Amino acid sequence: MLGDGARWIWKIADEIFPGAVQIVDLFHAKERLRGVAKAVYGADGDLGTRWARQRLDELDGGRPDDLLAALGVQAASSEEARKCLDYVRHNRRRMRYPQFRAAGLCVSSGVLEAGCKHAIGTRLKQGGMHWTVAGGNSIIALRCCKLSNRYPDFWARRSATG
Repeated sequence: MLGDGARWIWKIADEIFPGAVQIVDLFHAKERLRGVAKAVYGADGDLGTRWARQRLDELDGGRPDDLLAALGVQAASSEEARKCLDYVRHNRRRMRYPQFRAAGLCVSSGVLEAGCKHAIGTRLKQGGMHWTVAGGNSIIALRCCKLSNRYPDFWARRSATG
C-alpha cells in the first residue's frame, strides 16, 4: 500500500489491510527533503541543491542512518528539519526503496494517479455529465473491470446473482 506518510493513513491501512506492505510514496518523501533544503539554505543556491541531492541519494540508496544523521544536524536550527526527521523516523520501515524495488513493488503513486485520471476521471468528466455517487461508483466499477480484462467475469457474476 502506498501512502504519503501521514500517520492517519497507516492507521487506516492497519485496520483495513493488516499485514500489507506499506510504502511511503517516494515523491512525497523527496518533496519533504527538498522542503528542508529550501528552509535551511534558501530557495536558490548550490549549497541547498547539493544538500538535497545527497539526501535524495541516501533515500534512494537505502541509507536511512545517513539520512537521519544529516537531518539531525539541521534539526537543531530548523523546524522544517525537525518535522522531516520525525517523519523519516516514523516511516523508516516504509522507506526501504531498494528492497521494495527488488521485490517488484511500485514505490511511487504517480503512475497509479495518472492511470486513474486518464482511465476513470476522463470517463466521468465528459461534457454535460452529472453523476450521483452511486452512479459514479457503478461506472467506475465497470470501467475498472473493462480495463483489467475482467468485464466478462463481471457480467457472469451479475447474471448468476440475478
